[in-house]
Amino acid sequence: MPTFRQLEYLVAIADARNFRRAAAAAHVSQPTLSQQLRVLEAELGVTLVERQLVGAHLTPVGRDIADRARKLLVERQDLCDLASTARDRAVGTIRFGVTPTLGPYLLPGVIAELARDHPGLRLYIREGIPDEQALELARGQLDMILGPLPIHGDALSIEPLFREDLVLVASPLHPLADRASVTAEDLRGAEVLSLDPRHHLHRQGMILCERYGMVLLRDYEGTSLDSLRQMAATGLGLAILPRLYLCSEVGGDAGVKVLRPDGWNGHRMIAACWRENAANSALYGMIANRVSESATRIMNEFR
Repeated sequence: MPTFRQLEYLVAIADARNFRRAAAAAHVSQPTLSQQLRVLEAELGVTLVERQLVGAHLTPVGRDIADRARKLLVERQDLCDLASTARDRAVGTIRFGVTPTLGPYLLPGVIAELARDHPGLRLYIREGIPDEQALELARGQLDMILGPLPIHGDALSIEPLFREDLVLVASPLHPLADRASVTAEDLRGAEVLSLDPRHHLHRQGMILCERYGMVLLRDYEGTSLDSLRQMAATGLGLAILPRLYLCSEVGGDAGVKVLRPDGWNGHRMIAACWRENAANSALYGMIANRVSESATRIMNEFR
């Protein structure tokens, strides 16, 4: 019968489509991975992978077996988590995915509280693109993710946590910065900076630009919220920033002025997400509540 380790190697090849990268992901040497794959093919009596000079592609039956193997590996991890939960509801390492437009400005306080109250619990934080992390969650590569809605995926539990305002900022030298009031008409034609299009914040920026007749710049896409704020401070354009970033010690509003246009209603909903029926669902729910409480406290303090 195939071993779980052999199935892990097959799934690694399915993801990486390359023996060298698959071996690195599985933390084994390439010869070991190749040899174990041959053993697996011999035991099953079918060819699972088409070996090529560049890359490796699964055969049709290889893809079907890899899909089922992935589910088995996720269920095995859930079984281990269930045993851990039975011993102690807050121990072990949680692989926690978060969008970079939120994590650095919210999680430090949450992590400190969890370390104080649950010393046996560890969060392994990985920042990434929300859509990609939802896929990693479904595959069992992450245990829990935190990010803006919508979050798409099969067999996921999605827990909305809080609403976060999206704030329009400008350089203090921008023509709108000294206005006692800013109307929707004042915003028409204003240029707005944004992040890489893969981020939800970019898409939300597009919606707000369409609503208020602003122009989303394509030539100056920032790589972080800090870069957006700094470019806005130089007068390159307006920027749309999350309130938690502006309230945080790590981020802040240095060099920019907050604009409050009439009728402005930019916001996003933040949610936590984990696999349905996960053994550690209660633990993930507890962490989600801590995140929500921390965010609400920070935003209330800086209103």
